[in-house]
Amino acid sequence: MGSQWGYDKTYMRAKQEGYRSRAAYKLLEIQNKFAIIRPDDNVVDLGAAPGSWLQVERTLTDGRVLGIDLNPIADLDGVETIAGDLNDPDILAEVKSLLDVVSVVVCDAAPKLSGHKTYDQARIIELNEQALMFACRVLKQGGNFAVKSFQGTDFPELYAMTKEHFYSVKTMMTRSTRKGSTELYIVAKNFNG
Repeated sequence: MGSQWGYDKTYMRAKQEGYRSRAAYKLLEIQNKFAIIRPDDNVVDLGAAPGSWLQVERTLTDGRVLGIDLNPIADLDGVETIAGDLNDPDILAEVKSLLDVVSVVVCDAAPKLSGHKTYDQARIIELNEQALMFACRVLKQGGNFAVKSFQGTDFPELYAMTKEHFYSVKTMMTRSTRKGSTELYIVAKNFNG
């Protein structure tokens, strides 16, 4: 477990509490505020490596938890994983065959940043849109979706696109996000099919 931002208090707390990364606390904050995962929900986690969100999800539901990432995810009790690209039709088919019903899709993924703000923003929004489209293909009516994004010129369009598919769409900045970051989460509830 590592942190590209160094060993701050949140990182050290995650390590002490057995989480694979500080990101676990971000999902806990989202859950505490919006209750997006219910006790019997099946959850699909996109961009799930190294697995800290999967660790949290496993404690929130007795349903099935499935993590998808380009990179293999180290085993976790009670969690299924797929190594692959969320845009691959075979991955989508595999998810549909594994889970009869998907109640929640979450995505804490971000592409590797180049340092060129405009280019990075476009890549992040593209990944967010791909996660949204994946969610729209697998979610049950009334399902929930949460995705990490970053504020910027393209963000309002993504937010509006999400509102077309969900009855309730909010944004949230978590306390666990490093200072100075433009990171925020879109939390969308009640998928309208």
